[in-house]
Amino acid sequence: MPLDFSVLKSAPRLLAEAQLKPIQGTRFQPTGFPNLGAAEYEGPDGTRMLLVESAQSMANRLEAVCWDDLNDDWIKPLRGLPVIKVLDKAGEPLTNSVIEAHRINSPYILEGKDKSVFNLLRERLADMEEGRVDIRRLAATLLKFDPNALLHGVFLAKKELAGGRLRLPRALSAFIEADMVRVAASGGVKNDSVNPGGDTGKGFGNVPFPRDEYTGHIMAYFNLDLAQIHAFGLGDNAEKLLVALALFKIRKFLDVGLRLRTACDLTLDGELVVKKPEGFMLPSLDFIEKELPGLIAAVRAENKFNESENSVTIVTYEK
Repeated sequence: MPLDFSVLKSAPRLLAEAQLKPIQGTRFQPTGFPNLGAAEYEGPDGTRMLLVESAQSMANRLEAVCWDDLNDDWIKPLRGLPVIKVLDKAGEPLTNSVIEAHRINSPYILEGKDKSVFNLLRERLADMEEGRVDIRRLAATLLKFDPNALLHGVFLAKKELAGGRLRLPRALSAFIEADMVRVAASGGVKNDSVNPGGDTGKGFGNVPFPRDEYTGHIMAYFNLDLAQIHAFGLGDNAEKLLVALALFKIRKFLDVGLRLRTACDLTLDGELVVKKPEGFMLPSLDFIEKELPGLIAAVRAENKFNESENSVTIVTYEK
């Protein structure tokens, strides 16, 4: 029985959440920010809150679970999806549009001597310098070369491309936060058994340091903007593929991606719960993995992917 998308057709959002806990013990280390450290704040009722993982970091993590570094390709259920691969001047893999922070807008794709992708984008999109940006045409172009950007957003900040106005917000967003948090203060010492009193500025000597970890109730939240995906106007099969890909990312992250840091190794504490739309049950990871190859093949048969072998676009990066 194929994935049932009927419940999602009229829903503006899919909202899901999952309770998490440390895989061992009770402490965890949140994300930190320059000149700020951990992001602590108060909830509307005064509850002490903590940001465990930011939306921008979660986007990177949801992408990372899709890529097979060993084989430099999508993981098996996703193979055949379009991707832009970047090679160095020796022809060796350098990076790609899935793992690059700015996806198709990566400087390794658009700023090197090889202007093939830049010229493709200019050819397809540059006539929108005036007037409203045609979101449907932008979405169709991204589907052909970098469909991952349709879920995680893109900003083509190049004046030659519609005056630098080509952007899409994230359709799939996520974050992890904790409430009822308490600081678990500790510390340590970097020991130098050879010269304990040495110059610490040069890496010698004993160096004591403080360390703050936290305890609390941890929740992961996922938001899929179905209205935005509908607005792309890509057709029924492409729409289903994007939704299935988003659901796969959520399930895969919760299955293998919860080791956020050395001191923040988490696990599910219960089941993933769909809050909206009512009546939708998020399929298992195994079920989604079995559905994805057929959806990829269906969209390819409609000629909506890059025509090259396995829908891969190659760029060589040289300064």
